[in-house]
Parts: sequence; structure tokens; C-alpha cells
Amino acid sequence: MANKTANVTARIQPSIKQQAEAVLERLGIPVSVLIDSLYRQIIMTNSIPYSLSIPAIPTADSISKEEFDAMMEKGLTQAKAREGLDLDDAFKKINESI
Repeated sequence: MANKTANVTARIQPSIKQQAEAVLERLGIPVSVLIDSLYRQIIMTNSIPYSLSIPAIPTADSISKEEFDAMMEKGLTQAKAREGLDLDDAFKKINESI
């Protein structure tokens, strides 16, 4: 087994670190194992193993409060009018688009 002596240092926002580590803890994966597996995937695929693209859907960072409020109001109106999909149909549609 290779001797693990190299260190990786990164500066990130404390809240991001805490949230990610909470997820990893629930999964039972130490941060070092995650970083090691990410580096291995980079080597194996000769690329970053996930998509780096701008989402096609609006995000909270890309819209104003007014636009967000309008989207939420529209969704609430649709929900009250029962215009949405039931849960099984929604997941089926999501799976088909993946």
C-alpha cells in the first residue's frame, strides 16, 4: 500500500465545509477518502468527473427577489388548482430526462 504523505489545502467558506462534512458524515465517508477518490477519478477519466455548466433553470443567485416571489406565487397558484404532477409521475419525468 502506498504511503500517504501528501497534503491538500483549500480555503473555502466555513458554512460550505460544514454542510458538506455533515453529508459525508451521514454517508460514513471521511473527507480524505472523498478527495482521494475524486483525484483518482480525475486521473482515470482525464477530466473532471462531473459537469461544469451553467444551469438552464434560474437559481436564487441569478434572479431578483421580485422574480423569485413571482415564481413562488405561480407555483402556489398551480398547486392550489391541482395543476401539478403526482409524486410518481414527477419522478418518472425526472428519470426520463436524465
